[in-house]
Amino acid sequence: MLAGSTALGVGGLSIANELPAAEALKKQQKRALFIWLAGGASQFETWDPKSSLETGGPFRSIPTAVTGYHVCELMPKLAKLMDKIAVVRSLNTEITAHAPAADLISTGRPKEPALNYPEIGVILAKELAARESKLPDYVSFFLSTEGRRRPATGFLGGSHAPMLLENSMRPGDIDLPAGLSDLKHKEREHLRELLSSEFARGRVGGELVKGYNSAYAKVRGLMQSDHLFDIEQEPAAVRERYGRTVFGQQCLAARRLLEAGVPVVKVARGFWDSHHDNFESHRELVPDFDHVLSTLLLDLDQRGLLESTLVIVLSEFGRTPKINKDVGRDHYAAAWSCAFAGCGIKGGAIHGKTDADGKTVADGEANAADIAATIYQAAGIDLHKEYHSGLRPVPIAKEDAQPIDEILV
Repeated sequence: MLAGSTALGVGGLSIANELPAAEALKKQQKRALFIWLAGGASQFETWDPKSSLETGGPFRSIPTAVTGYHVCELMPKLAKLMDKIAVVRSLNTEITAHAPAADLISTGRPKEPALNYPEIGVILAKELAARESKLPDYVSFFLSTEGRRRPATGFLGGSHAPMLLENSMRPGDIDLPAGLSDLKHKEREHLRELLSSEFARGRVGGELVKGYNSAYAKVRGLMQSDHLFDIEQEPAAVRERYGRTVFGQQCLAARRLLEAGVPVVKVARGFWDSHHDNFESHRELVPDFDHVLSTLLLDLDQRGLLESTLVIVLSEFGRTPKINKDVGRDHYAAAWSCAFAGCGIKGGAIHGKTDADGKTVADGEANAADIAATIYQAAGIDLHKEYHSGLRPVPIAKEDAQPIDEILV
């Protein structure tokens, strides 16, 4: 197994005490799983094929479990599960540069010079995590080569930073040193917490110390739950069902974490930036995505987890209708697609459509703020709840955001 790197944030911003509604939400044990297709997956080779056009590419469109809706032939397994999946085919997010586009779709807000917004997953983790849990609130799997975007905590601060697992399924450096018993480790932790709390009493920056204490507690809990990251504990048949690709293995690890009570997990699947040989790259990428996501959805459903787990499939943007001189598709944000399943989602709902060429949105246009509001509403989070950023109160969802009711239950 490749070496891993682990990051648990500390510090942070003092937020108002939890309201009863927020505590009730946490007791419902809702979860969220982000599938991040890093680089920008092509909507034409996935959710919105245009096979009758020359620029539609060489792949056919195939019927799905939803009457009248077709997907690319590279997704035969997901086609059969479309009654569990909702698709938005009418995204217009305007930005086509990787980092700014990822910032926009990941936060649901445009950049502001004086204010860094937390990402959707960070807010979900804060709102859904049980206060007494010793498990991480948010775990993010990614590869160092691509998909390496670190979820930004923004003004919520480092205490809300996710655990990052780079090229690995298991956190590193969480084993006790040789000669140190578990009892001695507990005693040291109690002493450290006592001294740090006494130091913080009445001092400016006491919240920072609380952040450190919270991070240490999470590490302690992580050491006790290390087995959750060990997919070798799964039956061989289950491991084979997910497949031996990195993406498959990470999604299996994600299911284990969600089942154990980790509220938010993100799995990044890279290499979708197909400026060259778009069709060959998608011929390899999409079947793996099709197999793993369909396996994951069925597994969650069979374990009774899908109803409480919001599954979100996102990219920075889509790909151009025009095929370039290198037989590739370039970045395109004027008309592209994303998908959802599970908690709060109306399976089989298809929102919006593009024109015949896939160049513009023909109906049901949605933006990044609308996607964020849809996610929050599906998870049962009050869109109007406010955080205090240090500059001004900030509602969780952008003020003009409109949840996409057509795909919500």
